[in-house]
Amino acid sequence: MNENKPTNVETITGIISVALVLITAIGSIGYYNIQDRTLMASNIESAIAKGVDPLSVRCSYVNGADTVCVAYAASHNTSPFTNTKK
Repeated sequence: MNENKPTNVETITGIISVALVLITAIGSIGYYNIQDRTLMASNIESAIAKGVDPLSVRCSYVNGADTVCVAYAASHNTSPFTNTKK
């Protein structure tokens, strides 16, 4: 009465394939975020060495409406549509 169902090789292959795709996607996203932060840290160090404001470098990496960067931009740019170079 103990009947074993035959294993379906195609089902097992499909499950393993989906698992590999998910693991690869998670690993890729993690690697991208780590590399992004490493590059930002490197650029901030270069900016400090060159005398550029490191906050402006940090704000160039922001993806959304970061209140610190919005306040920074508002305080450093009085007329955004004109060229203020002298």
